[in-house]
Amino acid sequence: MLYRRSLPARSVSLICFLLFLSPVSLSAAEKPNIILIMCDDMGFSDIGCYGGEVQTPHLNRLAQEGMRFTQFYNNAKCTTTRASILTGLYPRFGKGGHMRQNMVTLGEAMKTAGYHTGLSGKWHLMKTQGYAKSEKPGGWLNRYDKTTHPFFRGFDSYYGVLDGCCNFFDPTISDPPYKRAGIRSFGHDDKAVTEFKEGYYTTDAFTDHTLGMIKEYSDNERPFFIHLCYTAPHYPLHAKPADIKKYAGKFKMGWDQMRKDRWKRLQEMGIAGENWSLSEGDSRAYAWETANQEFEDQRMAVYAAMIDSMDQNIGRIMTTLKETGQLDNTLVLFLSDNGGCSEEPGGRNPQERTPGPKDDYVAVGPAWGWAQNSPFRRYKSWVHEGGISTPMIAWWPGKVPAGAINRSPAHIIDLMPTFLEMAGAEYPKTYQGHEILPVEGTSILPLLQGEEKTLHDSLAWYWSGNRALRQGPWKLVWDKGVGEWELYDISADRCETKNLAKQQPERVQQMSKDWFAWAEKVELGTKVKQK
Repeated sequence: MLYRRSLPARSVSLICFLLFLSPVSLSAAEKPNIILIMCDDMGFSDIGCYGGEVQTPHLNRLAQEGMRFTQFYNNAKCTTTRASILTGLYPRFGKGGHMRQNMVTLGEAMKTAGYHTGLSGKWHLMKTQGYAKSEKPGGWLNRYDKTTHPFFRGFDSYYGVLDGCCNFFDPTISDPPYKRAGIRSFGHDDKAVTEFKEGYYTTDAFTDHTLGMIKEYSDNERPFFIHLCYTAPHYPLHAKPADIKKYAGKFKMGWDQMRKDRWKRLQEMGIAGENWSLSEGDSRAYAWETANQEFEDQRMAVYAAMIDSMDQNIGRIMTTLKETGQLDNTLVLFLSDNGGCSEEPGGRNPQERTPGPKDDYVAVGPAWGWAQNSPFRRYKSWVHEGGISTPMIAWWPGKVPAGAINRSPAHIIDLMPTFLEMAGAEYPKTYQGHEILPVEGTSILPLLQGEEKTLHDSLAWYWSGNRALRQGPWKLVWDKGVGEWELYDISADRCETKNLAKQQPERVQQMSKDWFAWAEKVELGTKVKQK
């Protein structure tokens, strides 16, 4: 059954709001609510509506009633993606960090536009006098820099983990020594959270806080902007036994067959274009035939259960929107912060690692992490399509065309100008006495309305030695493990299977110069050397 749609009183004036193509003065009743949901370390083809095996009926429903994007890009890494979403800027890599006073956040901008604002879940942009190795819950919070804390950067309400990903069942449990990060810090507004009740699970708790904000903010005429940042399905692999049971034994086909199965479903769904093909192999994957298949199946089953739990919670959000009369007046967006993850702290020895319960710390590893991004190459931290391509769903009844697939390239830096245009507000030139860097994104409202449109002449990426530049159909990629530029025609070869660098050296040279010009702008400095 599709979501039933009720029409709140303030939505009546939105019937003609599809024409919102320029920032104009809007009353509170004309401004839509926005809920931006982002998961953590989830692959391009993990959820059902993008070809995956996981049971995601609520996300599938949003896709059926809304729009799926096939070329929506993130920054390949947790921190840099979060920085770009919140600022509408490429991440800066210099001394000032990713979050600075000459940058305005979505919380600040939407608050200025007349919105209630809230953030629930992972922040990961705190700047302190030292790294988070405290052995006391909340220890890191005692050293925070207010200029990088969500409660002091425009969000009326905040609840969640301020640094990386913590134990899902008990955030007071320290990361193991091989992860070297100590106890992650939790906060509620500007206070530390150090106690967690029996039965706690972060995915549920982040949703609970979101539901509370929806109910509170729905009591008056002001619209709301809520950014919900799940840590699922980021490692450690922690899930409820009932959810794990659904998937036990479901992944014994192995990663190679899983990729082929997903590829077939992507074609049948119409997600895969004619210029797509299934990429082959990965340098860090290993053979299914010689792997411990029981252990590997268990790892992926827990990972799937984490996504399943997240989907259940998204269903709770949609129910609450209906109950509060906000369903038809809310844009819901869903995406992932980067591709599936190949990291494997603690290794894969089944005698030492147990996926699922709170007393161990396990990841899916490089073979599953690669397969989760089928049909693309690579994964988190790399800037081939598998690292930077996210599933992206946009749902807004009567505004976003139902069942649509949009193939225009877009980027997370585009969300800030999109939301401001929806709010009828301008991007600020100054904020609290500081000159603000000009926004680098472009509004995707035309795409949400069903247009196919080129928004950017150029898009660029960097993380941990990996580089990329896309200009029109051409994409230049530097894989730190290879150590030379690769060139792909994305219009003919979306999955980067045919390297054209040797056939087009002049294009490689020019695009390389353009990438280094961008690198200078984002303060990469000595992190990269021109070759």
